[in-house]
Amino acid sequence: MAPAAEPFAKDELEEALRAIVSTIGKCEKVQPKLRPGTAQHTLLARRIRALQIAAALIERELAAPGPAAR
Repeated sequence: MAPAAEPFAKDELEEALRAIVSTIGKCEKVQPKLRPGTAQHTLLARRIRALQIAAALIERELAAPGPAAR
């Protein structure tokens, strides 16, 4: 993936983080309804982990000094 031409604005990162956190919550609510070992359960577990990583990276970016922390 090519780097973005311009850094993301702080408000864009905060909005993205809110959306990701909301999606994680919805996925975690559905996960117990899926039978472990099924493709759906595995996919959802991997999706939750990917979203958690994305949220952590956004939080790191928001905490770092620089253009995004404006």
